[in-house]
Amino acid sequence: SNTLTRGVVMSRSYREECEYLVKSSPCSYRIKKGFVPNMKVEGIFYVNDFLEKLMFEELKHHSASQGVGGFLPGVKQIANVAALPGIVGKSVGLPDVHSGYGFAIGNMAAFDMGDPKAVVSPGGVGFDINCGVRLLRTNLDERAVHPIKEQLAQSLFDHIPVGVGSKGVIPMNAKDLEEALEMGMDWSLREGYAWAEDKEHCEENGRMLQADISKVSQRAKKRGLPQLGTLGAGNHYAEIQVVDEIFDKHAATKMGLDRIGQVCVMIHSGSRGLGHQVATDALVEMEKAMKRDRIEVNDRQLACAHITSVEGQNYLKGMAAAANYAWVNRSSMTFLTRQAFAKAFKTTPDDLDMHVIYDVSHNIAKVEEHILDGKQHTLLVHRKGSTRAFPPHHPLIPVDYQLTGQPVLIGGTMGTCSYVLTGTSTGFQETFGSTCHGAVSVTFVIVAGFF
Repeated sequence: SNTLTRGVVMSRSYREECEYLVKSSPCSYRIKKGFVPNMKVEGIFYVNDFLEKLMFEELKHHSASQGVGGFLPGVKQIANVAALPGIVGKSVGLPDVHSGYGFAIGNMAAFDMGDPKAVVSPGGVGFDINCGVRLLRTNLDERAVHPIKEQLAQSLFDHIPVGVGSKGVIPMNAKDLEEALEMGMDWSLREGYAWAEDKEHCEENGRMLQADISKVSQRAKKRGLPQLGTLGAGNHYAEIQVVDEIFDKHAATKMGLDRIGQVCVMIHSGSRGLGHQVATDALVEMEKAMKRDRIEVNDRQLACAHITSVEGQNYLKGMAAAANYAWVNRSSMTFLTRQAFAKAFKTTPDDLDMHVIYDVSHNIAKVEEHILDGKQHTLLVHRKGSTRAFPPHHPLIPVDYQLTGQPVLIGGTMGTCSYVLTGTSTGFQETFGSTCHGAVSVTFVIVAGFF
């Protein structure tokens, strides 16, 4: 058969569905095989009491409506991902998991690069490729900022364009864009929009080397050209924040967050229209590849292609270019933020100690080495609405953070607290070094926004 989806409608009562969900710890549930057809591995999702209630209510509503209308519940999406070819370990729902396109947002899944049938799925990365969060520190205290907070907020608005169709102020022509897509933050550094040390505190050093601009369509480039250095809309923000609470003084001090009331800036943005177009283009290509290679999935939103196929490779190269665009975008906004602060305080960004603490991606797929059943495997790790959280001594984290673990930035929704955590070896083993991307309640630094 050439079908893209199995299209199996399994009519089970809510109680019958719940028999497949087993509480495995005070904060996690296993999703047993059989919950949806053809699961290769089990699922797991991490919840507190509030999220647990939401997840089960969503499933209850779905069962009552016999699956007609609306998004699939998050638990079903996690399970459908567990049925994708080549998945290893578990399909993981992280502690802010909710329904999304194909994959749930907050769903992480790893695929074995050594398995010729293993797939890459744009739904496991998301439309806003390399949407991520960057945190800048300053040496200012809340007291110094309060008297001029209106002027400072206005200065930020003047410097950083916002909104759906916003256009950037960083001068860029088509050739510059192609170089930025290939070079990532190296382009920002060359053009004078970044400091050399910014790169060190950025995942992948702000550049994915497999980027190939020929795999980014003209339409995607056209959408990306006017939007560099723009924030966008939706849940994106550039927020002035203050350190509200510190739980681990040693780790916080390593990051330069050493006192209550210290002012920081958090920037949350992605690859704008360019990344969205790269994802859309890939989904069209992959539907054809699925028919050709007879790849069956439980949900047609899980369009995918074998990692080794032309379509799979084209997507990964285009995704890397879009990821580079997002890092250039956050670097451009960092430059504009530094300018706004320098103007407001009549000094230089350097004198304000406006260093990048870290920059995390939370919509991306990356090739990583992990231990499975005692053996090292090369995996393609999809993180959608999920933040990498690597432990102390991991070779891919900056030398400054080797003893504390990778800084993990969990942005709040606008106006609520954001959090800074560090990666742990337990998390590395259980979730392939991944955690959530939206605010949760356990951490060591709370940063509260006051604008």
